[in-house]
Amino acid sequence: MSARPPYPRNRPPRAVVAASCAALLLAAGGCTFGEPAPDPAGEPPNLPTPSASATGGGAGQQVVATVLAKGLRVPWGVAFLPDGGALVTERDSGRLLQVGPESGRDGLNVTVVQTVPGVAADGEGGLMGIAVSPRYATDKTVFVYHTAERDNRILRLQLGGQPTPILTGIPKAGIHDGGALAFGPDGFLYASTGDASNRDTAQDPKNLGGKILRITPDGKPAPGNPYPGSPVWSLGHRNVQGLAWDGAKRMYAVEFGQNAWDELNRITKGGNYGWPHVEGRAGDKRYADPIVQWRTSDASCSGLAAADRLLVTSCLRGQRLWLVELTDTGTVLGQPRELLNRRYGRLRAAVAAPDGSIWVTTSNHDGRGDPSPEDDRILRLVFSDGGAGRS
Repeated sequence: MSARPPYPRNRPPRAVVAASCAALLLAAGGCTFGEPAPDPAGEPPNLPTPSASATGGGAGQQVVATVLAKGLRVPWGVAFLPDGGALVTERDSGRLLQVGPESGRDGLNVTVVQTVPGVAADGEGGLMGIAVSPRYATDKTVFVYHTAERDNRILRLQLGGQPTPILTGIPKAGIHDGGALAFGPDGFLYASTGDASNRDTAQDPKNLGGKILRITPDGKPAPGNPYPGSPVWSLGHRNVQGLAWDGAKRMYAVEFGQNAWDELNRITKGGNYGWPHVEGRAGDKRYADPIVQWRTSDASCSGLAAADRLLVTSCLRGQRLWLVELTDTGTVLGQPRELLNRRYGRLRAAVAAPDGSIWVTTSNHDGRGDPSPEDDRILRLVFSDGGAGRS
C-alpha cells in the first residue's frame, strides 16, 4: 500500500495545474484555481478549491480527483478520527486500516491497526461499515459491522483491543447483507441491513433484515423508535449500503434495486419503502417513493455522502458518481448529474471529510471488477462549484 501526496504544501507551477485540469476536470468549462487557504495549525493543508465557468447545478459541474492511497483490497467503510486520519475497513481481509494524518515521502501513511476477529467474508459479506464515536476524544470507541459465521453483527471496540458484540442476529447471506454504519445528528447509531435473500423479511418489523436500525452505543433500541422495544427505524428495504444527513439533518439512503430501479430515498421515522412489493416509484400511499431512481445498469450505488445540499452517490455497476442537488425543503433540484463515468471502475464508499471534500473508495478487487495495478484506491474529490472541498 502506498499513497501520493494529496495536500501540496507549495503552490504548483502553472504548467502542472494546467495538466491536472486537462486530466481531471470532467466536463466542459474553464479551469482556474484561487490561492490556497492558509494551512490550519497542526493539519495538512487543503487543496485549493477549483472554480469554473459553469455555475452550480449546470451541466458543467467539474471535479478534481486525487489518489490518497492505493494497493488496498476492497475498502468498504471509511470513518474519520478527530486528528484528521481515517479508519478504513477491508471487506474480505477483515483488516482495519488507518490512513493518515501522518505522511511520508510518498504521501499519507497507510497502516494496519488490527484484523477484526470472527469476520466470515463470503460473497457480499465481510468487514463492512465503521463509525467513530462522537465522543471519541474521551471514550476512544469505534463501531464496526461485520458478517460472522451465522449472522451479521455490530461490534464495539477500542483500537487494537478485543471487540464486544452489541447487536447480533442480523440475517446474513452471500448477498444483500447491508452493512452501513453511521452516527446521526441525534447522537444515535444507525445501521442498514439487507434482506439476506429472503424478500419477506423486509416487511416484518420483528425481523432485523431489510431495515435501517437505530440504536444506542450499547446496542439497545434508541428512545423514540417507532416500534417500542425494537431497534427498527424504517423497513421495506432490499439492500441499503449508504447513509447520510444533509445540512438540515434530513436523512437519506441509497438502495440496490433488483432488475429495474435503484433508489435514493429520504428516510423518515417508521417509513416503509416498499420492498418486495415495490421497486422504484409506485405512487402507492402505503409506501415512500424514492426522490431519485436510476436504471440498475447506470447506478447500483453503495456509498452516499452529503455536503450541505449536495448528495454524492458512488456506484458499483454504474462505475460513476451521481450528484444530486437539494432544495431548502429537501426535494431534488434539477436533474442528477454523473461524474467519473468509468474512469476508476467500481466505486463503493463515499464519505464527507472534515475539510469538506469527499472521499471515495474503489471496489475493483471485489470479484466483479477489472482491477488495475493501483487498485483498490481511495480518492479525494473537490468540486468546482463550492459544494464540496471548501477550505
